[in-house]
Amino acid sequence: MEQSSQVQKKALLKGRNSKSGLKKKGVFREYAEAAIIAILLALFIRTFVVQAFKIPSGSMEPTLLVGDHILVNKFLYGIKIPFTTKTLIPISEPGRDDIVVFIYPVDPEKDFIKRVIGLPGDKVELSGEKIFINGKLYDDEHGFYSRMGRTAPQMGEKSHFGPVTVPERHLFVMGDNRNHSYDSRFWGFVPLTSVKGKAFIIYWSWPHWKRFLHIVD
Repeated sequence: MEQSSQVQKKALLKGRNSKSGLKKKGVFREYAEAAIIAILLALFIRTFVVQAFKIPSGSMEPTLLVGDHILVNKFLYGIKIPFTTKTLIPISEPGRDDIVVFIYPVDPEKDFIKRVIGLPGDKVELSGEKIFINGKLYDDEHGFYSRMGRTAPQMGEKSHFGPVTVPERHLFVMGDNRNHSYDSRFWGFVPLTSVKGKAFIIYWSWPHWKRFLHIVD
């Protein structure tokens, strides 16, 4: 009887240990699945919906300052095939005055951020601090002409520029800090396929903490 009782106790303990092990495996599996889902969701959002960028230079001042952390809407201009510049589902195209992030035409490893000035087919001409689009004076409410600090290379040569016609499926872009921006005046036009998205909010800025959740315009 004693031997039978001991066998039963061992079997009971073994069953409890087995259930405990299964429970631990179940909890681990739940956490692992949750982590995988979170990672996949984050990758999906970053690839197709919203991506964060940090402003490294003053070319967009005073609209965007060095240290601003912005969110870029990647969905607005269409859904692209991952790791390519091909648009799978077109939705809309950049408009004049949009602030866009795009692949730098000279170095595809870099991303630039500028404001759209000229659209496909536009004739763009600059004269001093005036911009003419299709022969009409452009209401340049965002242009800032700083006299301080170091200017962009050959900026003096670009105070009079054009006229040039923006090719089809391309954009003419400029930094808001006109005298300190390396933009389409120097390296040409931006293909629409290179546009990643439109900047829409500053979600964090250091040391400019008052710009927290500031709408980009």
